[in-house]
Amino acid sequence: MTRRVAITGLGPITPIGIGRDAFWDGLRSGRSGVCRVDDLVDLDGIDVKIGAPVRDFDPLAFMDAKHARRVDRSAQLALGASSLALEDAGFSNAGYDPDRVAVITGTGIGGMETFDANLREMLDRGPRRVSPFFVTSLMPNALAGEISIQFGFRGANFGVVSACASSAHAIGLAAHLISAGLADAAVAGGAEAVLLRITFAGFARIGAVSRRNDEPERASRPFDLGRDGFVMGEGAGFVVLEDYDRAAARGARIYAELAGCGMTGDAFHITSPAEDGEGARRAIELALEQAGVAPSDVDYINAHGTSTEPNDRIETLAIKRAFGSAATKVKISSTKSQVGHLLGAAGGVEAIATLLSMEHGFIPATKNYEVPDPACDLDYTPVSTTLPIRIALSNSFGFGGQNAVLAFVKE
Repeated sequence: MTRRVAITGLGPITPIGIGRDAFWDGLRSGRSGVCRVDDLVDLDGIDVKIGAPVRDFDPLAFMDAKHARRVDRSAQLALGASSLALEDAGFSNAGYDPDRVAVITGTGIGGMETFDANLREMLDRGPRRVSPFFVTSLMPNALAGEISIQFGFRGANFGVVSACASSAHAIGLAAHLISAGLADAAVAGGAEAVLLRITFAGFARIGAVSRRNDEPERASRPFDLGRDGFVMGEGAGFVVLEDYDRAAARGARIYAELAGCGMTGDAFHITSPAEDGEGARRAIELALEQAGVAPSDVDYINAHGTSTEPNDRIETLAIKRAFGSAATKVKISSTKSQVGHLLGAAGGVEAIATLLSMEHGFIPATKNYEVPDPACDLDYTPVSTTLPIRIALSNSFGFGGQNAVLAFVKE
């Protein structure tokens, strides 16, 4: 990268807290956002009854009722999270040319709630009952368009769809735009809202989700021998990125520099990561190379850590291959153990978790890590720990073999 890129604003909307401080309080206290959701979703006939919803999100805190009715829940979450990030950055007084402010968003599935509701309406009452806002609410790029319109940002504007790596890709691409001089600032991240009967059925059919229905808070257990799948959640995570020198000159709080982003593809299988961890390994190494740091310099890795058997095992292998002898010394944890898997929003929320860990010098534990798996033999931080963190990675790996690793450096 040429121009340095600073992260100056954080906007999380998660199952354990909305906003920077509430989210951090949830992480630090070990709160779980996983619960029974059959009061929210009709799960009759589906043997998965748990998820990680954002129960206390009020879209009217961020938009008027008319606007809220015209957009999908994923866009509501994205608008809310981007608003929080911009407020945290003090961006309204930053003095940027709106033509030079980019908006890059990620989502894994898009407006699935809109699709589900309108399909049911059409089947029940006919095609004339389909909403005129169906298409504009459904399309994955609606998140970027809505944010741009809301705040008047006229720079590069597009959406990224790469499954669970979507919002990490969005943040990395935004950084590249700033670094290359194609933008001076950006709002980037992702949102997902697919806690629906059809998506629960789909993930259950491929055996990807936990069925630990009687112990929801213990269901997401990354790297543990007893893991039986991820827990599907919803939420959004957006950050504000700025040209580092301009951010410093305006006196912005700089959480860290986004110094590298490794992006690779497995070219292996549509759902399973490559068995040798090759794609993930290369993404890690590219992020470190761009950041100009050695594996031994890294203090912390916020792992993708989904709580599925192959992902955790292969991510462990990828870290070992990329880090060599330093792999046993770096602290690793998975915040999915608390918030579940937010799919296309995961990378954004986990980047925020990483940055807050760096700010506070504190690593949240990997909850429910109780019985070590011989194939997962690194330090997954079973107990929260205080540790100064100068360099950290945030890993995101998606269905389709699409990988993104963000490298943050704090001065």
